[in-house]
Amino acid sequence: MRKILCLVAVLILVLSCTKKSEETSSQQKKFRVGLVLDKGGKDDKSFNSAAFAGATRAVKELNIDLKDVESPDDSAFEPSMRAFAEKGMDLIIGIGFSQKDALSKVAPQFPNIKFAVVDADVKGPNIISLMFAEHEGSYLIGYLAGLATQTNVVGFIGGMDIPLIHRFELGYQEGVKAANPKVKVLVNYAGITSDAWANPSRGKELALTQIANKADIIFHAAGATGMGVFDAVEEKQKLAIGVDSNQNWVKPGRVLSSMLKRVDIAVFDVIERTKNGQYVAGTKSFGLADKGIDYAIDTNNEKLIEPYKAKLEAMREKIIKGEVRVSDYYVIRKTK
Repeated sequence: MRKILCLVAVLILVLSCTKKSEETSSQQKKFRVGLVLDKGGKDDKSFNSAAFAGATRAVKELNIDLKDVESPDDSAFEPSMRAFAEKGMDLIIGIGFSQKDALSKVAPQFPNIKFAVVDADVKGPNIISLMFAEHEGSYLIGYLAGLATQTNVVGFIGGMDIPLIHRFELGYQEGVKAANPKVKVLVNYAGITSDAWANPSRGKELALTQIANKADIIFHAAGATGMGVFDAVEEKQKLAIGVDSNQNWVKPGRVLSSMLKRVDIAVFDVIERTKNGQYVAGTKSFGLADKGIDYAIDTNNEKLIEPYKAKLEAMREKIIKGEVRVSDYYVIRKTK
């Protein structure tokens, strides 16, 4: 009996060790992704939130191991990327143009690790740049604002005063004027540092000033600062247009639409391709044609947008077909 009990105990021990070994082996084989978020953080309900949503979708659908870090300021990007690289992550993704310099330094030092970056064109044999045609979406959403305004005054509030956001602004202005040349577009930026992405009180202040100057629709491209814009339009019974993620739900009935920049799709796509051995360095672009850029319709805004939907869809097709050419601030800037 003692011999039998000893044999059973040994068998249980062996099976337990085998199971733990298999679990450890399984964990070691998991594809590991490091996500470096911009200052707005994963709860900005906009740009970073979209990126985090794409990565967490990959956790559920692709069974990856995800680690993320929220950078308190621009100086944290490089050490964050380096820390992930030193841990041997399979893929490291930087979210935001501000990470361009950090990536340019770190990626060449870890040639066996694959990198991706959103909104920055960085060259390298182990770098994918994920770029978006923001000017196309901004034109379309500007066209909507030009059709819907009752005061012939609309607003644009940008976050950090940088070329990327000027690209949004220029497209928006052109779209507004295409719908109604008589409409005036008021423009403000929240600041010139990365703090401009996370200052809702400043966003509300700028929006209230624009509303005082008769703006009845305000499009923000300002990250978490845009939450203040939503507060202002709710307070003054005006309309806002969200950005990056679907923000129609933030103030139901007060958000005309949201310009979707599908960072979530781009992040999920690069994770899936890399995990499947289909990583190709270079630039991958997203626009209206592939719905990487779009506008949002749901139960929160469908009644608001319905009167303009047919014209909006017709304009979308014209842009996709090249019948309407949207000015690109990046191109204009290079030619000056």
